[in-house]
Amino acid sequence: MTESLFVEAVRSAGARVFRVGGCVRDAFRGAAAHDMDYVLTGMKETRFCALFPRAEKIGKAFPVYHVYIDGRRTEVSFARKEVKTGAGYRGFDVTFDPAVTIEEDLYRRDTTMNAMAQELPEERLVDPYGGRADIAAGIIRAVSAHFTEDPVRALRAARQAAALGFMVEAGTLAYMRSCAEELQKEPSERTMGELRRALEVSRPSVFFRVLDAAGLLDVTFPEIAALRGKTQPTEFHPEGDAFEHTMSIVDAVAAATDDVITRFTGLAHDIGKGETPAEMLPHHYGHEKAGLDVLAAWNRRMTLPHTWMKAASFVIREHMRAPRLTHVGKIADLLLGVGRSGLSMEQFTAVIRADHGTLPDYLMRGAEYLAAMLCVTGRDAPAHLVGAQIGAWLREERIRTLRKILAERRADPFYSAENMAVLSRRIADIKAGRNVSEHDPVEVKSGADVPQNEK
Repeated sequence: MTESLFVEAVRSAGARVFRVGGCVRDAFRGAAAHDMDYVLTGMKETRFCALFPRAEKIGKAFPVYHVYIDGRRTEVSFARKEVKTGAGYRGFDVTFDPAVTIEEDLYRRDTTMNAMAQELPEERLVDPYGGRADIAAGIIRAVSAHFTEDPVRALRAARQAAALGFMVEAGTLAYMRSCAEELQKEPSERTMGELRRALEVSRPSVFFRVLDAAGLLDVTFPEIAALRGKTQPTEFHPEGDAFEHTMSIVDAVAAATDDVITRFTGLAHDIGKGETPAEMLPHHYGHEKAGLDVLAAWNRRMTLPHTWMKAASFVIREHMRAPRLTHVGKIADLLLGVGRSGLSMEQFTAVIRADHGTLPDYLMRGAEYLAAMLCVTGRDAPAHLVGAQIGAWLREERIRTLRKILAERRADPFYSAENMAVLSRRIADIKAGRNVSEHDPVEVKSGADVPQNEK
């Protein structure tokens, strides 16, 4: 069924139909709409069901239907009013009947940019609360004090600020601040859902900064809030305290990968610094071990996905030593550990590069080295070995494989310190958009290929 046929059927029954919510907002932002939602006024539910018998009802507290329009599943609901009667997002009395107007329906929504509608078929804009002007100004503004009736709207506003690059205006920050007490009583999965969505945007740091500005960071993510004021050695961290460092890292990792799990590990890599006693500052000795304890407490508080826990535990434990190893056995163990962490080598090194700025050869070519080690399997073990003996043999053989590869690489004149320095300068020039200099040509004395990740 096309949208025009859907609208014609509704209008023929004496009712009105409106596009609402994100699809209207995105149209005025010049962005593609992810979902299409409709609201009907002047129609009873029984009449709707007679017109669209194949519609699938999904709402319980109030009727919402899935209807396939223009080849995709859309949501169709009836204009409704809400009155707060209890705690949380379920503490509402809902009224829906043909007499409820579109303006009344829009009034219950969270922010002005989400409280617009387009009446069909003319696409006449209904914007009683100034959403279009706020979009043009890049402002997130609550429609009314009803904003506070669902405390998770505060998280949503922070996440929208991060996703859209908008500013949350002062009155809305005040509304967000008033949600603090009730937010602590909300199901943790709602907070988890907003965290996941916040980590999907290009600058996740904005989400946490807005929560901090609204006085909600301590309530929602105390592990991150604890990093504020935890000073660090300025020669290594000129950006400031551990909170500022973490915000820069999560954004840098987000710029390197779309993977939400990797972005979470960037967010969590230094959470142990929040436990550093004041007398130890600006040093954070043992923050890797403390970080594992903080992560475990975070998980008890809101149940993090197992894949997040597994990857973050590895990064927290290894991020300080990962680019500084010299012993071949320890390098082998690190690379094999990456293989078991749930992260790819590229994802792991995105965090390490963001944190340390550079990578050693064994991480730059880590995927290649790991693949070579994994070619040795337990099936290759001598027949007389059993049980734990096979595991010990396997580790030693993989270390031997890596040692051979590293020795061959060091022996190749192409990989001399001088050539590598020139190559690094050229890579930096290319990444910065500068013309590659013709000076300091790299002389390939052995015929070795340029590493794939350095091309």
